[in-house]
Amino acid sequence: MEMDKKELRIASIKRLKNLSSAKKQRTEEILTTQLLSSSAWQNAEKIGITIAQGFEWATKPIIEAGWEQQKSICVPKCFPDQKKLVFYELESFNHLVVAHYSLLEPNPELCKAVNKDSMDLMIVPGILFDRNGFRIGFGGGYYDRFLKDYSGKSISLCSKEQLVDNIPRQPFDLPVSTVVTEDEIFEAFNRYN
Repeated sequence: MEMDKKELRIASIKRLKNLSSAKKQRTEEILTTQLLSSSAWQNAEKIGITIAQGFEWATKPIIEAGWEQQKSICVPKCFPDQKKLVFYELESFNHLVVAHYSLLEPNPELCKAVNKDSMDLMIVPGILFDRNGFRIGFGGGYYDRFLKDYSGKSISLCSKEQLVDNIPRQPFDLPVSTVVTEDEIFEAFNRYN
């Protein structure tokens, strides 16, 4: 019997947490280099990205690279009662506060909210991915809701250990358009087909 999303999520998180710090750091460096060399990154001016926590691939070096390249970096604030993300332009890590689920989020008093369609690239987090761009995230459905009417390009960072043949999916699940691994950058399923 096929594992369901919850079981796959738990197993994958366990694998990611068990990576040695050296292996994790090396993978992060390769994924960051791959992302920064992608046309999606190079052509983007305003980029949405989360502040990674714990076992997730580090995003601070990506954010710093964006600032150095004069790109506008936008990070999400969660609104759990509405299961909604609102992105804010981040100009300093000092403008982050600890919020829901111990996540680092932008302080709305110090950051300006941005319209989702003003962001031309969204870096979407996830735990498992397939070659069609479908993903298993953290289970809240925040990004599926966000991507539903998002018109920009979506991309995810995925180690080889996170790439599987097929992700079980629901009708509301939406794929990302591009997946970056250590070895390749591939265009995934076009969600508008």
